[in-house]
Amino acid sequence: MSREKVFVTRELASSALERLDGICELEVWDEFLPPDYDYILRRARGASGLLCLLTDTIDARLMDAAPGLKVISNMAVGYDNIDVAAATARGIPVGNTPGVLTETTADFAFALLMATARRIPEAQQYIRDHKWRTWHPTVLSGQDIFGATLGIVGFGRIGKAMAKRARGFDMKLLVNTSGPDESVLEAGAEPVTLDELLRRSDYVSLHVPLTDRTTHLIGARELSLMKASAILLNTARGGVVDGQALYRALSEGSILAAGLDVTDPEPISLDDPLLTLDNCLIVPHIASASVATRAKMAEMAADNVIAGLRGDPLPTCVNPQVYDKN
Repeated sequence: MSREKVFVTRELASSALERLDGICELEVWDEFLPPDYDYILRRARGASGLLCLLTDTIDARLMDAAPGLKVISNMAVGYDNIDVAAATARGIPVGNTPGVLTETTADFAFALLMATARRIPEAQQYIRDHKWRTWHPTVLSGQDIFGATLGIVGFGRIGKAMAKRARGFDMKLLVNTSGPDESVLEAGAEPVTLDELLRRSDYVSLHVPLTDRTTHLIGARELSLMKASAILLNTARGGVVDGQALYRALSEGSILAAGLDVTDPEPISLDDPLLTLDNCLIVPHIASASVATRAKMAEMAADNVIAGLRGDPLPTCVNPQVYDKN
């Protein structure tokens, strides 16, 4: 009896792939760059399961080309790369990997805050450019973190974890969220509007999903509200920030600096003007990139695939209403 087919769009931790290989006919894209859309579409035909990454567009057209698809598993917390409404309409459960990367991502967000505040990348380049000739009282002076005000936009798991780290530095916490104020107050933070948060914060850290409402949530108007000494941090999704507006704000001195783990598009174009700025630290979407966390994400993604193939509810399903249709 032939086994069901599963296509995995990237090489993952071996333990997760070995588990899948034990129960299905597994095909894994093993090149460094992701497969293009047409290739995924062709491999999805005849597949029962699809394990994808945030770099892969999974839309209604692709689903219609794969009438036997039982499950879509995204190895990420966010799932804006998948047309979840289309999947729900077709009775396909969609899984993600929440929770497991919370602490790792919050660690990195705070590391990004510290690196930009204390100008660490600039300091390293200063040495490499042979400029370090003596100690000087004003060279590469950065911003204090202890006792400063941190504004957190979005207060889900990662936003709350960021607040925990900030309390260790006696930071004053401002939070803008669509959730209940009780959770904000329990965290020792003050719930405020987005505009008030931008005006008062020394650091603004973004932790919202990318939706129609949050696309370019931080644009020219919002950046103009921030302090000239403020730093913007984005470990959410690149599209939450208007990149052109950010470049203008940074180059004109409207805000002091930015630290970006994510860009729009990804990867960022090498001729993007943001890359010319010393006060903009950009890294290649690595906030969850610890060995342990990426392995756990792969295991969770595999768990979702296995459950979907068996017809069981996905352990972490983003469209549970799909089961109401059965």
